[in-house]
Amino acid sequence: MNSLHKQWIGLGLLTLMLVKAWLIPLVCLDYELRKEYIAKALCVNRNKPITLCYGKCYLANKLAAANQQQERQAEQDYVTSLIYQVMDINSVKSFDYSPTTFLLPDTAQYPFQSSFIDRLLIGSIFRPPIV
Repeated sequence: MNSLHKQWIGLGLLTLMLVKAWLIPLVCLDYELRKEYIAKALCVNRNKPITLCYGKCYLANKLAAANQQQERQAEQDYVTSLIYQVMDINSVKSFDYSPTTFLLPDTAQYPFQSSFIDRLLIGSIFRPPIV
């Protein structure tokens, strides 16, 4: 898939995420733009001229429905993530038991060097005169 297709897919997904995040403000904007139509045609209290609703009941119903939809979606996402966590086959770790073997050397090696070695070498060179 080339880079242009990936960019369009990314922009589409970004747009969907923004619409989801801005759902409640978009409902309010829709109400403000169509306030007169909602008050005349969609308002629950449109037949009662005494009330000063002006379609706020319709807005309240739409906001409640949007909140309920977001809560349902969040609950479904949470349940889905729990199911995927439990059912994820990639994270299953098998228990591999491999015994560790310790190899011991046949002879012990001690990195100790006597401080008398230097004296012995010097002593072989310098000795008392032979009579």
